[in-house]
Amino acid sequence: MNAPAEAWFAARGWQPFAFQREVWAAMAAGRSGLLHATTGSGKTYAVWMGALQRARPVKASPGLQVLWITPMRALAADTARALQQPLPEMAPAWAVGTRSGDTPSAERARQDRRLPQALVTTPESLSLMLTRERAFEELGGVHTVVVDEWHELIANKRGVQVQLALARLKRWNPALVVWGLSATLGNVDEAMATLCGEGGQRVQGRVDKALRIDTLLPQDPGRFSWGGHLGAQMLQPVVDEIERSSTALVFTNTRSQAEIWYQLLLQARPDWAGIVALHHGSLDKEVRAWVEAGLKAGQLKAVVATSSLDLGVDFLPVERVLQIGSAKGVARLLQRAGRSGHAPGRESRVTLVPTNTLELVEAAAARAAAQAGQVEARTGLDKPLDVLVQHLVTVALGGDVDTQGAPTTGYTADELFDEVRSTHAYRTLSREEFDWALAFVERGGESLTAYPEYHRVQLVDGRWRVPDRGIARRHRLQVGTIVSDAAMAVKWMSGGTIGSIEEGFIARLNKGDHFVFAGRVLEYVRTQDMAAYVRAGSKKKGVVPAWAGGKMPLSSELAAAVQGLLDHTAVALQGAAPAPPFTDPELEAARPMLQAQAQMSRLPERGALLLEQLHSREGHHLFFYPFAGRNVHIGLAQLLAWRLAKHAPNTFSLSVNDYGLEILAAQPVDEAALDPAALFSGADLLADVLASLNSGELAQRRFREIARVAGLVFGGFPGAPKSLRQLQASSSLFFEVFRKYDAGNRLLGQAEREVLSQELEVGRLQATLQRLAALPLQRVVLQAPSPFALPLLVERLREQLSTEKLKDRLDRLLAASEAVLAPPPVRRRRALRPKA
Repeated sequence: MNAPAEAWFAARGWQPFAFQREVWAAMAAGRSGLLHATTGSGKTYAVWMGALQRARPVKASPGLQVLWITPMRALAADTARALQQPLPEMAPAWAVGTRSGDTPSAERARQDRRLPQALVTTPESLSLMLTRERAFEELGGVHTVVVDEWHELIANKRGVQVQLALARLKRWNPALVVWGLSATLGNVDEAMATLCGEGGQRVQGRVDKALRIDTLLPQDPGRFSWGGHLGAQMLQPVVDEIERSSTALVFTNTRSQAEIWYQLLLQARPDWAGIVALHHGSLDKEVRAWVEAGLKAGQLKAVVATSSLDLGVDFLPVERVLQIGSAKGVARLLQRAGRSGHAPGRESRVTLVPTNTLELVEAAAARAAAQAGQVEARTGLDKPLDVLVQHLVTVALGGDVDTQGAPTTGYTADELFDEVRSTHAYRTLSREEFDWALAFVERGGESLTAYPEYHRVQLVDGRWRVPDRGIARRHRLQVGTIVSDAAMAVKWMSGGTIGSIEEGFIARLNKGDHFVFAGRVLEYVRTQDMAAYVRAGSKKKGVVPAWAGGKMPLSSELAAAVQGLLDHTAVALQGAAPAPPFTDPELEAARPMLQAQAQMSRLPERGALLLEQLHSREGHHLFFYPFAGRNVHIGLAQLLAWRLAKHAPNTFSLSVNDYGLEILAAQPVDEAALDPAALFSGADLLADVLASLNSGELAQRRFREIARVAGLVFGGFPGAPKSLRQLQASSSLFFEVFRKYDAGNRLLGQAEREVLSQELEVGRLQATLQRLAALPLQRVVLQAPSPFALPLLVERLREQLSTEKLKDRLDRLLAASEAVLAPPPVRRRRALRPKA
């Protein structure tokens, strides 16, 4: 029993939940584990009270005792405030601090003199602390580590970075207790093993928290729809919902979409200026902090946000959450729903706002999947060598103790190999692979031996260390695995920073051009010292920046749920369903589109693969509907076009969305080439995928990120960053040098593997091919584009035509499709009069 925690709860009229007591008992017994519970149910105090009961007296052990790792800098201050609450009664001598990229230099200086007992930090800042000569002295006394929002870290390189840091802390303190927190994981046991190793304790929160998922239905969804088709129609209903709420969060999937919807809301309600705000990762931290403070205080009517507000920040005043467009995944939907009613016993509600008619079906499927607990799994990465290369330099800089317990720096190869192998990510790392990575940071591999700046670590007195101060400084400046396109600060001509935009967007602007950013229309003036200088725009409209990574794919779980609903609807439309077909309000709203699809073609079903064929002035269209998500469809479309071209030479144009893909052929496709067994064969898959794509270009693009994580490319010193063009040129040069003179370089192989596994999801592609090869092909010859085919046509035409030309083309397509659905004209017969 945790008596101090029980007393603290009782003083506030609270009663601890059973899962909180379970965590306290496990931590008191020195066990690590993972707590999986709904958002706002009390996870923070479950592990924090457990950490406090393990506390050592401050007088005997004045240093750092608890590390709290958060995936976002924005969460650090909010988390620190929550942790501070029970300290006056439970640990009055304790202090809680934060350390991240946003921590002021004065606070950093105070921490350098004396660290607090608990520190809220990020994976990058923790790795940076490991580079310090006093690393063992400062971190060796840590007895508890909490990794918040573990689901956000497990499947990326930041999660690997956390595993490596924890392995170092566990070597210094074998009794270290590690706990992960998550609300949205489909593979809890695997996620726990990835963080804690074998023998962890899984605690499942049992708090009954009401969750309401509904949809804002359009008045006229129509029989035909495409990406963004319903956007303007949904504006007034969204305004009405915000009006009825005290405080609302309006989530979008991209920063561009957030900028657009913020502008739309203010155009619809100019009187909301000052009480409707915008929040995304490219805005200046002071702007984001102002928005977060306004939300907490209940001073804002609504905030339009991206994933920057997805995680753990506690905004009690938020009553409603609206999701613009599909959330694309069950876990993301649940995470965003949890931003409302963020307290035990309060209802969480999320309202989906469809931007096209197919998203109505997706909304009903998402609710069904959420209620059934079909949440996506998150799987850790398998031994990324670029992260290992960075870590080998990081710990070569940092302090340690030798086998006799004497302070030292650096490491021995044997000790570090065992330490790295203790992590889940590197559990299969061979000594040969480790030795290659060590040789790479020692002398730059086979091709960089002549360049001293790539001789980063050296064997000094039997330990691997970094003897060069310049190399040490450059490494510390770019510790971390977050790699994005070079960003330029956006600054007012009169002074002050607004935020940052990717350099590629600014490079396309001319003086006087207007663009939308931070909820304002800005006029571009000039670029100077890697900053874009602007003034308030004189025009009402401007171009909206398009940030990288704009289109997220539909998850497997949500795609399966959508197909399940379509199966039921298809049977119902054929008159064979035992239950009413349109019981969900979303399906009732989508009925005209679904009936039109069944009339012109048929609805895609899981037991067969629908192939729609259409001949137009453009050529010969093939529409397939595998329902495997955008990323898989990109690789699948390229693969099918490659295999069709091998059968008979042809010219193809491709288009994909989350539901299907279009292959437009200049010449008719031989019917024999459409045999599913051959077309979807898994034989020679990797060779065909690499041949069908420009694999060299894809791997080179991926290598740019790997080169920056591995420290081959330096981003520049503070105040003098390198441009995106310089970084790309440097990484491309390394790529070509390694290909020609160091073909066995393992970072090249990693680039190819990452393209296959992460960009093309080749594992999911392989499973999709296996599924499709076993399905019968349902062929339908279309007279005009069907409701499912039209969005694929529009997707492709958007990249070819201007807005005006696209509208004209779209009007013709819609007229042709509506004509197919129109009933045949009734022919009137002339009455015959009897002869006289």
